[in-house]
Amino acid sequence: MKTIREKLLALYRRYREQIHYLIVGGLTTVVSLAAYYLCVTTFLDPERPVQLQAANVISWICAVTFAYFANRRFVFYSQEQNRLKEAGKFFLSRVATLLMEMAVMWLGVTALGINDKIVKLAAQVIIIIANYVFSKLLVFTRKQEAGNGEHHNL
Repeated sequence: MKTIREKLLALYRRYREQIHYLIVGGLTTVVSLAAYYLCVTTFLDPERPVQLQAANVISWICAVTFAYFANRRFVFYSQEQNRLKEAGKFFLSRVATLLMEMAVMWLGVTALGINDKIVKLAAQVIIIIANYVFSKLLVFTRKQEAGNGEHHNL
């Protein structure tokens, strides 16, 4: 009979990529929110639509930069030699989700009058899922390795 530790280890191995992605996604969300809150508490006014979006874009740039390096290393174990091409695809896929997030922010804050911080947090759930799909299918594509396709551990 398997111990709890063995069962947890088997689950971890089975869902390693998704677990690592959620961890990196959580850390990316922290980077995004921290940058956003820093902007709106120091030099940008979220009550002004253009400044609201400026804070959102600044937080996006910080988060995407962090996410590229973390996803490349700890989630998808990319071996792509052309990092510029890979980073370009990563940033372009993130532009799509940035536009999605901007639409959510506009709808929630500007059109419906919901608190900007609540809308920003809620938007992150949608963005994390969309970013995983884009990363998996468009950016960090890899050829199946010889053997079982296993990748390095952290």
